[in-house]
Amino acid sequence: MTSAIIVAAGSSRRMGFNKLLAPIAGIPVLKRTLGVFQACAAIDEIIVVTSDALRPDLTAWCASGLAKITQIITGGVERHLSVHAGLQAMNPACQIVAVHDGARPLISVAQVTRCIDAARTKAAVACARPMTETLKRCDNEGRIIDSIDRTNAWIMETPQVFQRDLLVRAYDAVLRDGLHVTDEVSAVQHLGESVFVVENFELNPKITFPADILLAQRFVD
Repeated sequence: MTSAIIVAAGSSRRMGFNKLLAPIAGIPVLKRTLGVFQACAAIDEIIVVTSDALRPDLTAWCASGLAKITQIITGGVERHLSVHAGLQAMNPACQIVAVHDGARPLISVAQVTRCIDAARTKAAVACARPMTETLKRCDNEGRIIDSIDRTNAWIMETPQVFQRDLLVRAYDAVLRDGLHVTDEVSAVQHLGESVFVVENFELNPKITFPADILLAQRFVD
């Protein structure tokens, strides 16, 4: 059994409005994201970790076709607390868990499936793409001071997919040790375990600024 935890509890401070309800070709960002996991045959249940403000919308979406959503739970003040809450809510039969940002609506069913398949054999994987841009380091005044070698540099995306017991142990350790991690890769690496990339060849931006919505609209049907 494979569970998906969709993290959708952010405050959207940088956007100025709730980005998860922003329409992309008429469909809210979060509903598009959930639709991908609903359509993925490898996913058995969806747990949405969200804010109380979004609960009415999610309840309505469940009734209109998002039948794999089994639980809607309130997230924490930090991302790692939200993921930990989602892990506690999983079906006990779950063996694989995929964690995905609710603000990444362009992820494809095929890429989700590739990540899940990889996690079954490698235990811990992350959707990612290789860094291709030139990287520079600046001082506090914005002055460029040197270059950063991009060899073997990868940009982390989601979903990040793991064998259940490994990710549960990782987040238990994060809370025990008082750490603040921004993704599951960091949590699992805290245990000293290896995580492998699954290259994504398709667009999978995280909606963060208003311009990201305009960009995403160009790539949807």
